Amino acid sequence: MGSSSIRELLGLGYWVQGFRCFPWLAVNFFLKDGLSVDSSTLQLLQNSANLPMVAKPLYGVISDAVYISGQHRIPYIAIGTLLQAISWLGIALLSPSSTSMLTLSLYLLLGNLGASLAEVANDAIVAEAGKSSSLSSSSSSELQSFVWIASSAGGAIGNLLGGIALSNFSPQTMFLFFAIVSSLQFLITISVRERSLDLPKRASNSGITKQLLQLSAALRKPEIARPIAWLAASYAIIPALTGTMFYYQTQHLKINSSVLGISKVFGQAAMLTWSVVYNHRLKSIPARKLIAAIQTTMALLMASDVLFVRGVYRNMGVPDSLYVVVFSGLLEVLYFFKLLPFNIVMAQLCPPGCEGSLMALVASAVALSFIISGYLGIALVSFVGVTGDDFSRLPRGLLIQALCTMVPVYWASCIPDGKKLAEKKE
Repeated sequence: MGSSSIRELLGLGYWVQGFRCFPWLAVNFFLKDGLSVDSSTLQLLQNSANLPMVAKPLYGVISDAVYISGQHRIPYIAIGTLLQAISWLGIALLSPSSTSMLTLSLYLLLGNLGASLAEVANDAIVAEAGKSSSLSSSSSSELQSFVWIASSAGGAIGNLLGGIALSNFSPQTMFLFFAIVSSLQFLITISVRERSLDLPKRASNSGITKQLLQLSAALRKPEIARPIAWLAASYAIIPALTGTMFYYQTQHLKINSSVLGISKVFGQAAMLTWSVVYNHRLKSIPARKLIAAIQTTMALLMASDVLFVRGVYRNMGVPDSLYVVVFSGLLEVLYFFKLLPFNIVMAQLCPPGCEGSLMALVASAVALSFIISGYLGIALVSFVGVTGDDFSRLPRGLLIQALCTMVPVYWASCIPDGKKLAEKKE
């Protein structure tokens, strides 16, 4: 019964988490076409809106330590979904002609705060369920794959519908639709009682101070601290050029929204395939080797983007739209491929009692790294001299990006060997 309830709750939570790409796709076009912002401003707003994600360890500590009506996961999921519903409803009701960047930013920050709370609680449930005596190591891995599949499915549907909706509806309509989805998730979540999840029993209201001490003790262990530091550095060191590539594809190549939507659907389908293949074929491969291979593949695809911008593939007869759908869609999600094996390793290493705190710290480190990556990307674009009307120097920026991506491969020894972990656990 507990396993069934967990899968239903997490399936919905991670599906909506993936479906968040639906309103965010509309945000990109709303900023570009509605507010006429440049690529650097768009990327700056995108990354700054993720600031609430950085505080995930705090939400995790509170979730671990502070119980609400005898529960410490469900209430935080409910609060998070409610904040998202309020945020996107507020954006939907804004008048396009009078919308200010400040007002929009505040609503986006509120929405990401809600998403952070819900994600922390969901991740903690996954980590706790993985430590349940009723679940084997294999079942724990299957649960990780299940939530990954749910998130990927939500992302695929969100991007597919988003590409279609952008051609037929206003961004405000898309914001309103997601507000309704979040409201439905809120109503379903508050109908679930946490005891039905059959999570491992633990003392309630353990205290925030005690929880912080447990988290601090966990981070003093090199086998936990070093992998988290490597993961964060592997993202932060890459200058993100997402805003520039978005403008290059839509302004310079005149690729329409439906193609971008299909590109993102292809990426989500790749994530879905990755989770299935990993669960059935690749989970026996040491995480260190797998993650290093993913990082190298990312660098190769970035180098391929250099040829794409130079028109090499176009001269070979490959349409720009086909490249964007396949290669750009794959590169966008490759960033997240290494999180699946990494999270499984961290769930095995996580000490009992601080599952929410530690998994939230991992998510926070990734969020902060993406923000730093985005700011570095803005600096790189300025350094190489790319503007909204001149993309001639973009290949140089892409080449620098590819070289930066290869640097963390040399530090891959910081990631624990999966086989050694299994032997240690036995």
